[in-house]
Amino acid sequence: MTPQQHILQTVFGYESFRPPQDEIIQTVISGGDALVLMPTGGGKSLCYQIPALVRPGCGVVISPLIALMQDQVSALRQLGVSASFLNSTLDAAATREVEEQLLAGTLDLLYIAPERLTQDRCLALLDRAVISLFAIDEAHCVSQWGHDFRADYLQLSLLHQRYPDVPRIALTATADARTRQEISLRLDLGEARKFTAGFDRPNIRYRIALKQNARQQLLSFLRREHDGDAGIVYCMSRNKTEEIAAWLSAQGLDALPYHAGLDAGTRAAHQARFLRDDGVVMVATIAFGMGIDKPDVRFVAHLDMPKTVESYYQETGRAGRDGEPANAWMIYGLQDVIKLRQMMSSSAGSEEHKRAEQHRLNAMLGLCEITSCRRQALLNYFGESLPEPCGNCDSCLEPVDTWDGTEAARMALSAVYRTGQRFGVNHLIEVLRGSNSDKIFQFEHQHLPTYGIGKQLDNNQWRSVFRQLVARAYLSVDLERFGALRLEEKCRPLLRGDEQIELRRDQPQAKAARRQTRTHLPADIDVALWEALRECRRQLAEEQGVPPYVIFHDSTLQEMCTTLPRNTAQFGRITGVGERKLDKYGTRFLQVILQHSDPARTGISGV
Repeated sequence: MTPQQHILQTVFGYESFRPPQDEIIQTVISGGDALVLMPTGGGKSLCYQIPALVRPGCGVVISPLIALMQDQVSALRQLGVSASFLNSTLDAAATREVEEQLLAGTLDLLYIAPERLTQDRCLALLDRAVISLFAIDEAHCVSQWGHDFRADYLQLSLLHQRYPDVPRIALTATADARTRQEISLRLDLGEARKFTAGFDRPNIRYRIALKQNARQQLLSFLRREHDGDAGIVYCMSRNKTEEIAAWLSAQGLDALPYHAGLDAGTRAAHQARFLRDDGVVMVATIAFGMGIDKPDVRFVAHLDMPKTVESYYQETGRAGRDGEPANAWMIYGLQDVIKLRQMMSSSAGSEEHKRAEQHRLNAMLGLCEITSCRRQALLNYFGESLPEPCGNCDSCLEPVDTWDGTEAARMALSAVYRTGQRFGVNHLIEVLRGSNSDKIFQFEHQHLPTYGIGKQLDNNQWRSVFRQLVARAYLSVDLERFGALRLEEKCRPLLRGDEQIELRRDQPQAKAARRQTRTHLPADIDVALWEALRECRRQLAEEQGVPPYVIFHDSTLQEMCTTLPRNTAQFGRITGVGERKLDKYGTRFLQVILQHSDPARTGISGV
């Protein structure tokens, strides 16, 4: 039995290594450098902890988070490993004690933040100690293209220059090809052996849906599938995390907020409760989660779309570290894309950086809109292939219904062009559906060839068309014009008739929920007529951009069902029908009533 196998069994309690742990450990024990990509929960920490125990001296671990250091040290001490950390939580006396242990050779592992490591005083301390290895955890933080960039990581190349004979191991769970290249370059790991353990987390079920009623969708998901489970809910803004946490608490869930704007004490207390208590739901921004070791996180939910696939993968990877089934659940909408693009355009990054971020956002949106296996697409993004569909994502379990959207897409693109590429989705839908809004007449868009040609689709269906055209890069969002849509070069073949397009058919989940909770009807009401009147009201409400009850209350529709008016005079006597509404809506509702009563009859009399 090798020393590393003995330590694995006697200290950590495992019978055997998971490939490629044994190769990585042997490389570092032998004095070689290593760059390791291994999914969350894959056992990265053993890859440097065991070599530190085998090699003479103390292993120095560069870790970006104080909470992560403390958790790792506590866990190691539970195993009988002599471990400690140097960070801002220690007073002067405690710091001196740790430094003395390092110099005396009694420490096996020492965790240090990158900010402290690069200080002259710390480097002078390390110069006097016997160092077995340097482990750079969360190595993707070195990438200026990445989602967790930390400027202090850029200085860590000094380790190779200052300690050329000490092996280094850099580890991360998330890095695309560009980020891997940057890690290798900036950490001076060009000669290091590269290890990739695979990105697949088969126990995680990936599910992505359209945002309709976000709070109710989240609550339904939690109560139906994760009652009493621990999980994380990610939101885009600090305010939203607090609002959602308060709302979930009011619904009886044990929910806490977490974001960088909270004071350090509150953040620490909330994180401690999440790690230690059962069934806590953490509602957080991306400030929470890196290095979280809680194994029984049963779900990760996103109420807003992450800006990159890397972010999504790393955040969802915090679920199911124990290998048991877990859910990665997300809802998104076109507004998420617009907000993220606004954030990118206002950032201080270079144009090259902004273009790269735009490319990554497009990839994330593509993952949301895809109709095939999500896991195959996710793994493909990281350069890994999955030969067969996974059978554990929403696309595999509930295949998406598609339709020939070619003609609708051409109408949408033509509307963008005819209106001068100056307007957002809502106005373009008004043009296509032939709305009589003030804005239509202000810009004289009632004279356009595209005016009123799209009445066969309702507002939500058109929003789906526009969203998918943006997702597939036929259209882009002009942030300087407050979300106006612009044509992209890619749309030319589609407009010319040289290309066909299949679109996903979005499921009207919210509408179905409303019908399930509809008003209890009196026994003498014709349910079929009631539903037909409600559908007429819904269409009118969408055309006007108002709630349905603004058109007519339910009580007015019920009266229509019981009195069955046959002409405009009778219709005008119904409660809730004034002159204006009689003029504006009377004909439409009378058509529904008369057609229901006598399908062959279409004429409407005035008296």
